[in-house]
Amino acid sequence: MKRSAAARRERPPDADEFSIAGVSLWRRIADEIEHSIARGVFKQGGKLPGEIEIAARFGVNRHTVRRAISALAERGVVRAERGSGTYVETRPLAYPIRRRTRFSEIVGEAGRAAGGRLIASQTVAADGDVARRLKVKAGVPLVRLDTLRHADGVPLCAATTWLSAERFPDAARVYTASQSMTRMLAHFDVRDYARRRTDVTAGLADAADANSVPVLVSRTRFAADRVSLVVET
Repeated sequence: MKRSAAARRERPPDADEFSIAGVSLWRRIADEIEHSIARGVFKQGGKLPGEIEIAARFGVNRHTVRRAISALAERGVVRAERGSGTYVETRPLAYPIRRRTRFSEIVGEAGRAAGGRLIASQTVAADGDVARRLKVKAGVPLVRLDTLRHADGVPLCAATTWLSAERFPDAARVYTASQSMTRMLAHFDVRDYARRRTDVTAGLADAADANSVPVLVSRTRFAADRVSLVVET
């Protein structure tokens, strides 16, 4: 009996690699975790329980749990961060680039809650490129807004926006209150606006309108692992 007890304590790390049915236990654990993610038990961007907790739940050793987590990482379901833990990967948000692109609408259509936060604001002089795009003289005062926009609290993009300081004198306060560029513009009686031009790295998409009046210029940086840009033509 003592020999049997010792044998159980000293079993090799791969002793529970296979179930009676011949199915790898690590694979069954990986599938169960993935199903839990699909059911919403573990949220996108959320942290999985630790190896010890998972091992205790399934009655296996940590070696088996590591194999299951590794398999999930290979599938792109989770990501392991050294010293932090294992997190559920967030599916990239499809972000269409169209004439009337609205961040809140796109995020809302994906079933996620949109939000924005003002990081910084200041009054600056229009430089050559921004002045040209806004069709104002270089050196005129502009309001610069640095914002961070997110979905379900997960940051998706950071943007820098320039607006006429004369036309939008209190833009920073209004944006902070509304957390939306569209609602901020509506506060200043800009009820609708269209994207005239989009530059994506070396790519260029134009939608010229000779009669349009430039309202703002914005440069946005998206998190590549969280957003998939879709250019609609």
